[in-house]
Amino acid sequence: MMNFTGNARRASFRTGEREIRVAHVLRKYDAREWGGTESAVCELLKGLRANGTNSVVYAPKLEVPVAIENDVLRNDGFDVRRFHAFVPICGASAADRKSLVAVGGNLMSFDAPLHLLWEPSLDVIHTHTLNRLGGIARLVARQRNIPFVATIHGGFLDLPEAAAEKLAAPTRGGIDYGKFFGLLLRSRHVLADADAVITVNPREAELLRAKFPALRIELVPHGVPLARYARNHRDAAERFLPAIRGRTVLLLVGRIDGIKNQGFLVNCMPEIMRRVPNALLVLVGPVTDAEHDRYVRSRIRELGLETCVLMPGPLAPDDPRLIGLYQSARVFVLPSLSETFGLVLLEAWASGCAVIASATSGAKQVVREGENGHLFQLDDTPSFFNALSRTLDDEERRKALVAAGKRMVMTKFDTVVLGHRMHDLYAELIGKTRRADRSVRMWNGGNS
Repeated sequence: MMNFTGNARRASFRTGEREIRVAHVLRKYDAREWGGTESAVCELLKGLRANGTNSVVYAPKLEVPVAIENDVLRNDGFDVRRFHAFVPICGASAADRKSLVAVGGNLMSFDAPLHLLWEPSLDVIHTHTLNRLGGIARLVARQRNIPFVATIHGGFLDLPEAAAEKLAAPTRGGIDYGKFFGLLLRSRHVLADADAVITVNPREAELLRAKFPALRIELVPHGVPLARYARNHRDAAERFLPAIRGRTVLLLVGRIDGIKNQGFLVNCMPEIMRRVPNALLVLVGPVTDAEHDRYVRSRIRELGLETCVLMPGPLAPDDPRLIGLYQSARVFVLPSLSETFGLVLLEAWASGCAVIASATSGAKQVVREGENGHLFQLDDTPSFFNALSRTLDDEERRKALVAAGKRMVMTKFDTVVLGHRMHDLYAELIGKTRRADRSVRMWNGGNS
């Protein structure tokens, strides 16, 4: 495994007379439906830029384009190329198709290969999705004879059965003719054919090494820009949601989806209100699962929680209103069925907010029970209330948990440091590819 602790290689590594240039392939990028993967990629690109790496982003076209003033990546100075993509399933309902697109789905594209082939001066292709789009990225990288890197953002081998069932549900009842394209693209070999596979989760890395012993697996966590959270934005949050004034705010930031499990918190709210009468639950995020959204809203009505649960919609990670909500909340709660990393936990700590989370492999990677937060079991509701009480009942203890979490973010998850790690990985792979190419040319020349 690569040693990321040294600084032997200069951060300004250049290929000849120019910077390293990388194409990042995403399965979805819609600034109106911002999530953890989008935040992770955005911060990676910024960290790479700080270390002398130029990035271009490839993502499927949107039915309704995003206004330039709302496009986070383009406003940050990154090029975004759009290609046509579709869901290759006959017989799927419009709702199921929308659900598949919302969570990325297993899309197909005919023009993405051409765009990637024509992109000038590429040194690396880095896919942030597997399946068919990942297969396209692999195919083009091999055609161009440049390194191919794959990052696993969601669970792959480390995916609970309930989460896998939820992701597979929209494809049932239809005919997936995209399997033919998958065979042509060798989409099942995206990881096996990669020059390096990046995961943010130690458990995922362990499982990958067991399944692919010859594969290069790198553990590179997501990062958080601490400077973003230094300024006080509580006023912006209160102007946005006046109801938070004087309330004990419980916050969850994440797409409205069964995997994120907002329904768990809504169902717990009557008991939370009994224990903390002025409690207010704020659920921030885009709707990617219409069925779960309907369930959550119906439970809010049935339980009479209209003034105790707010769903203000999606907010970009650098939006002062979102930062202010983090800063105003007494506790951030993450009840996910599956969480590969839990970037929002780092954002909460950086903002000065305490955290409790379900004991997924991603949460367990960063939450140290009793040191910087608390974990609970989803099938043991009393453990949730115990974690909540231990966090809220002792203010000095709550502050100590936050301070410990913030120290960990500062020392282990700085975006510039993590960008340097990825830059060094690219540089090493480029060097290996060039040396191999020279060896082949010399061999061919000697045998001609």
